[in-house]
Amino acid sequence: MISHCTQLGSGQRHILALHCTLAHGGVWGRLARHLAGIQLTAMDLPAHGRSPDWDPALDFHDQATAMARALFSEPMDLLGHSFGATVALRLAAERPHMVRSLTLIEPVFFAPALADTPQRVHDHDREIAMFTQGMQSGDFESAARGFNRVWGDGTKWADFPQATRDYMIKRIHVVPASAPALFDDRAGLMTPGRLEGITAPCLLIEGDQSPDVVDAVNSALARRLPKVQRAVIKGAGHMAPITHPDAVAQVLTRFLDQAQEPVDLRAGH
Repeated sequence: MISHCTQLGSGQRHILALHCTLAHGGVWGRLARHLAGIQLTAMDLPAHGRSPDWDPALDFHDQATAMARALFSEPMDLLGHSFGATVALRLAAERPHMVRSLTLIEPVFFAPALADTPQRVHDHDREIAMFTQGMQSGDFESAARGFNRVWGDGTKWADFPQATRDYMIKRIHVVPASAPALFDDRAGLMTPGRLEGITAPCLLIEGDQSPDVVDAVNSALARRLPKVQRAVIKGAGHMAPITHPDAVAQVLTRFLDQAQEPVDLRAGH
């Protein structure tokens, strides 16, 4: 399966950018405009943007990773947001020698948080109840609305254009399809030594308005990744690359320039 890609920006430094669920590669455009000397290859996930549909008989995370892996043929920087960040993390674990740097914006890899602080993940079940109930009842619009309420950019459902709502409703099935990889660690990233074997500098980004479970995930990953820094985007929620592209670009640029030495990257402080 060959993915559709959008080339954003220009420069000598090459980043493979992997977007969140229910979006498409073009959403990196706002961030790219704030980055100098950097070219982003922004891939559309399976069933997103202009990429081919996914095969429900196969694992969604496997398909997404396979499409991204085909683009990861030379040493480069990896950048991922939400679900896309979990794919970037998996690529880095598979080919640590190919990773110049790894930036994960609000990765939704819940397995390490379940291992370390399970109650914080279970508390999130109540936040996402509207999504869960919608999926169980077959009310996929309600599911998409509930998902967006927790993991969106703050835009109310009624304020989205109908085409945008239809886009999210059509793809909401990929969220439960991702659960085996994100909650149960189907890809085996928690196997001792795998995350610890990612020796490239890693930056974990989160918004200070994001669900508590995001901090739980990033804290758990920070305990395992050997060269890690953290950044908090003041005033931002889960969709920080879209809502706060300038602040994200600031911490990303500083990280890429100074990745060898730990620095305080808390934007807005």
